[in-house]
Amino acid sequence: MIIKIKQIIFLILLSLLCVSQVNSEIVKKIEILGNKRVSDETIKIYGEIKINQDYSPKEVNGILNNLYSTNFFKDVKISLNNGILKIVLDEYPVINELIILGEPREKFKEELTKILSSKSNNSFIESNLSKDIEMIKKIYSVQGYNFAKVETKIREIDKKKLDLIFEINRGNVSKISKISFLGDKKVREKRLRDIIASEEDKFWKFISKNTRYNPELVNLDLRLLTNYYKSLGYYDVKITSNSAEIKSSGDVKLIYSIDAGKRYIIKKIMINTDSVFDANIFYPLNKEFTKLAGEYYSPFKVKKLLESIDEIIEANNLQFVEHNVEDIIENDKVTIKFNVFEGKKTLVERINILGNNVTNESVIRSELLLDEGDPFTNLNLDKSVAKIKSRRIFKTVTSKVRSGSEPNLRTIDINVEEQPTGEISAGAGVGTNGGNFVFDISENNWLGQGKKVGFNIDLSEETLKGAVNYYDPNYDFLGNSLSYSLFSRSNDKPNQGYENTLLGASVNTSFEQYKDIYASLGLSATFDDLRTDDSASAALKKQSGEFTELSANYGFTYDKRNRAFMPTEGSIVSFAQTLPVYADRTFLSNTFSTSVYNSVADDIIGVIKFYASSVNGIGSDDVRLSKRKFLSTNRLRGFKSGKLGPLDGTDHVGGNYATALNFEANLPKLLPESTQTDISLFLDFGNVWGVDYDSTIDNSNKIRSSAGIAASWMSPLGPMTFILSQNISKASTDETEAFNFNLGTTF
Repeated sequence: MIIKIKQIIFLILLSLLCVSQVNSEIVKKIEILGNKRVSDETIKIYGEIKINQDYSPKEVNGILNNLYSTNFFKDVKISLNNGILKIVLDEYPVINELIILGEPREKFKEELTKILSSKSNNSFIESNLSKDIEMIKKIYSVQGYNFAKVETKIREIDKKKLDLIFEINRGNVSKISKISFLGDKKVREKRLRDIIASEEDKFWKFISKNTRYNPELVNLDLRLLTNYYKSLGYYDVKITSNSAEIKSSGDVKLIYSIDAGKRYIIKKIMINTDSVFDANIFYPLNKEFTKLAGEYYSPFKVKKLLESIDEIIEANNLQFVEHNVEDIIENDKVTIKFNVFEGKKTLVERINILGNNVTNESVIRSELLLDEGDPFTNLNLDKSVAKIKSRRIFKTVTSKVRSGSEPNLRTIDINVEEQPTGEISAGAGVGTNGGNFVFDISENNWLGQGKKVGFNIDLSEETLKGAVNYYDPNYDFLGNSLSYSLFSRSNDKPNQGYENTLLGASVNTSFEQYKDIYASLGLSATFDDLRTDDSASAALKKQSGEFTELSANYGFTYDKRNRAFMPTEGSIVSFAQTLPVYADRTFLSNTFSTSVYNSVADDIIGVIKFYASSVNGIGSDDVRLSKRKFLSTNRLRGFKSGKLGPLDGTDHVGGNYATALNFEANLPKLLPESTQTDISLFLDFGNVWGVDYDSTIDNSNKIRSSAGIAASWMSPLGPMTFILSQNISKASTDETEAFNFNLGTTF
């Protein structure tokens, strides 16, 4: 009993100490002492203090906590006697100026000041210094300065004002002098060096920052190596790293210890379903199961099979379905068992959009395949994230699923990180008959509405092309797209005896007709003016005059690519047709294209593209020069755009038919990821032929071909692309282009 009394007395005394022995009473007057920087009114607001209000000891203690939390005061004392609330304050000194010495980069110093707890015109809190010092060291470590030293000095101006100085000695950059791989590697070192991001310091790598020792980069290396080994069947792989300082210069030897372990083979794959499902709907997977049996086990292969199961579930409109995977291991063989069963009826309660400071929320929501109240599925969530990424207006897009207000409800957080969406690019091509210049400027997130506006111009010695474009991917609540375009093309060719000007405008819409099938509709109007002189050919003279045309177009696209931007698997097929509505000369135009993507190996992505287009006059009408078919450099590399096919004198006039076939091998891992360079090899075939308005025109049916290499490099100046090509077969009248480059940047 005596012990309990002592405990109670202790608690009472402790409480009284915190509130300076005040009693519960009404505050009639407030006295504030010791404050010079912070006004009385500000203190009353922060402390939530009011006259003529009854305050208990607990509430007085709340005032104390409120004032301490402002970080304005080093010490606060409060007493309440006879209706007078007395507050005695000891203010923190103010940081007059935050000075950083030893760092020559002014912009970097500005960035440092933003992340430090200590800031100019804020209170000087000594306990923050140690945190700021560690933060500075960490930032320098990421840049390769792993032995940076930081000291602080205080320069008093008066009792309540001071300058805070951080003196930084960066030391030497820690360069990676050598990278070694030890242990049971099972893989050639050259391949391992290509996998990791870290690089040995070599004189030709002066641009790369990955030659600097960076603990965060080493952790990335470990993840990259682990994933690579697992993809080869070494699922139990263990990888560690250590580093050792070699010289006072700060050079570091990086060592990765690898224990690859056992390599597992897939023995069998099976699927087990609940009785509520028809097991036959998963029958198409049996072929894939049989194919994988005997191959090396990989979690990535399992993931791909799970995606296929999800696609079947979605195609059959099965709701509230869950699945899991069992790995049954026998020695070095794995039996993979997929269990598909009826899950809980989980619904989407709320979807939160986070991180969009510029982009309107409606832009992001328009890409979601889930809405509040819908059944929740991970598949639709993953596809929604992929669709948002395909807009290419965000640097990163992530999702998080949280429990809702009830057990069967889920809240989804979609977090986006915005990036510069403006693009400026300029390019040129150099070939056998001069060159050309291309300039393009666009904004992919106009006014934060996800709309794209752009302007481009293409200039050569004889031709000027220009266009202004507007594209709204979701102009209505159904998700239909809408685009407008104003375009112009001018050909001034005095040597061929003619001048041609084309002005036009178009409007188009597209929408998803059915799963992965998209339809498009459009209208275009053009004014075509062809003027000739006496030196023009007889065929061109027949084409001269002014012509007005209104045409309609429609098309269908079947898109089964795994992603819209840089796909690695799947295919896309498109067909479009243009019909005359009103025209001085009527014609019918058809275009067909398809692309197939396939991962040939871990290091190679194979691409096959086919393009075919035709235009024919209706009745006795010939196809005008401006409507004829040409091949661009993008479809047949190694040849200048529009400079092959039928020749009228010395001028390429296009044909009634054009086709191109492209074989590409993308080599994403040919160079280390740190170089930010993609390499591809290509083999192109194509031709333009058919002349309906003059049978005497030179019309070679010879198939043109070329081969070469293309490189895309994310340079310090922006993305750069280079194409080096060699013609295999060509006509003597063709104009070739051995080298083409493009330089762009973002804003």
